[in-house]
Amino acid sequence: MTDRPQALLFDVQGTATDFHTTLTRAGERALGAGYPGRDWAGFVNDWRAAYFERLRAHNDTDGWISVDSVYRTALDELLDARGMDLDPPARDELTAAWRLLDAWPDAVPGLTRLRTRYTLATLSNADVAAVVSITRHCDFPWHAVFAAEMAGTFKPDPRAYRTAAGYLGLEPGQIMMVASHKYDIRAAAELGFSTAFVSRPLEFGDPALADFEFSDEFDINATDFLDLADQLGC
Repeated sequence: MTDRPQALLFDVQGTATDFHTTLTRAGERALGAGYPGRDWAGFVNDWRAAYFERLRAHNDTDGWISVDSVYRTALDELLDARGMDLDPPARDELTAAWRLLDAWPDAVPGLTRLRTRYTLATLSNADVAAVVSITRHCDFPWHAVFAAEMAGTFKPDPRAYRTAAGYLGLEPGQIMMVASHKYDIRAAAELGFSTAFVSRPLEFGDPALADFEFSDEFDINATDFLDLADQLGC
């Protein structure tokens, strides 16, 4: 890149953290004794898909809805559809696993290098409290935590990106959006942000389920956060 950004905004669930492995283990712990031999990897992917479907169906006129409540409602529907019984406290505990996602192995080392040169912040669809919890759990070295909740909407709504830029006191062209989800960085690019695509072939456990191919439409294509740090001169 010829014009380097001043700040980097990071997606969290999937880009910085391995939600699939974390939730697959949590699902098997919570339900495995009662339902042995189930496809817990598929269970997690169905749960994540139901979460996205509920976000897409949510109408802005309905007001803000917490992501925790979306995950919990999606879990209830998934368990009911599969005829699986789990008491309410255990359902709460399983839903809370989304607040304790484990980091990809490259995430903390890469971010530690990047923060020597750039301001680092999150821009996640997860609730602010969830991003803070994940940050503490993984010891992520952000300078700031932002979430779409602060704009009262969800990515890829332009208000989410503009709100983060406003809090940083920077123009979109001075910020790079970093994500493993192409819809996310494409939305940021439309507003003038520079973009970095981070390939996460194992985001859904099976590489056949992930879109991890590089594309010339993005300013940077990186294999992980360490590669991103290399390309940004850290």
